[in-house]
Amino acid sequence: MTGSRRLPCGLLALWGATRLLLLLFVFKVFVFPGPDVTGDVSVIYHGWYGTLRAGTYPLDDVTWQYPPAAALAILSPALLPFLDYASAFFVLALLADLVVLALLLHAGTRPGRTWRGARVWVVGLPLLGPTVYARYDVMVTAVAVAALLAGSRHPRAMGALTAFAALLKVWPALLLLGARRRAAWAWAAGTGLVLAVGFALAMPGAFAFLTFQRDRGTEVESLGALVFHVARQFGWDGLVLLNYGSVEFLGPYVGVVSDAALVLSGVAFAWLLLWRVRARRFAPYTLADAAFVGVLMFTATSRVISPQYMVWLVGLAAVCLCFRASRMGLPVVMVLVASFVTVLEFPIWFGHVVASDWLGVTLLFVRNGLLVVAALLGGLELWRDTVVRGVPEPLPGRADRAREPLGS
Repeated sequence: MTGSRRLPCGLLALWGATRLLLLLFVFKVFVFPGPDVTGDVSVIYHGWYGTLRAGTYPLDDVTWQYPPAAALAILSPALLPFLDYASAFFVLALLADLVVLALLLHAGTRPGRTWRGARVWVVGLPLLGPTVYARYDVMVTAVAVAALLAGSRHPRAMGALTAFAALLKVWPALLLLGARRRAAWAWAAGTGLVLAVGFALAMPGAFAFLTFQRDRGTEVESLGALVFHVARQFGWDGLVLLNYGSVEFLGPYVGVVSDAALVLSGVAFAWLLLWRVRARRFAPYTLADAAFVGVLMFTATSRVISPQYMVWLVGLAAVCLCFRASRMGLPVVMVLVASFVTVLEFPIWFGHVVASDWLGVTLLFVRNGLLVVAALLGGLELWRDTVVRGVPEPLPGRADRAREPLGS
């Protein structure tokens, strides 16, 4: 019976042990191999914190490439004034992680659900190393997971949460791909508009990030970067420099490859639109599966694949596997393997990636190859499961909505 299952003590113990280890790394009790991943919090975020508290967005800082609600994440350590900025941020990241676990455990007790999703989250997140607590992506993921689990039983809540999450970091807008309720779309649009106007009126520069994002190049960990990693073996004379807040390739043909990445993202978006038009059979798990596939496609084709992007995929993968009937089992496993490879390429052996040597290039080929194949397999499974030729899509009525379980 729903709610009668005992808490999985072993899983909770594993969560506690792995998260304690992550905290020991970010607090530098133990030193994690490779570059220090906490600098973004102690230096960059902390610097933005001062600017935001002064009443403006970082207008002159090209590394500010986030939507306006990101200011709330950067300012959040003020909630713990008894801690220094970095320590407060790490604690809040831990709490966001715990919120995701609680949501997944609660969802797993419902009919047709399972705790596999919680297991994916508990095991998958620490595979990425201490980076997960040294970026605000885990906070965004917590809001996105809450939105997906609200589903069609609470479409207004889903829409509002999705809009808020998208104003934290854009990608959660893709959660609406499988939403069928007009209320979800309406509340997303309304909430997004109200919040966007509010942020724009509150402080100048709320949407300066759009220009900074447009001018980004090809980051060394992205799919397109493999072209230049290989080209360097044959004398390509470009540079690898810190540019727009990430390590990017600069030089001949970089613009062409960056444009090609945008074209690939456009192709992915076109396919997702075609799927949405053709889809006829929507199961309770389709909303989560569609969101996972959509974000996976845009991550794989992006000009930038920063390690923290994998946090999004682990979170969405966990929601998918909350449903016993989800078709995303194999793509989820591939994302988990890619997460482990990610911590090897950053931060552990990032110097090899920057040098484009055989180890660095091999790691990137494996990680990015896993993401591409997972995206293709996920898209194929989504299409097979939902596109039924010759069967008209019924309009959901009140009775249908009442029977649909949470998260559909």
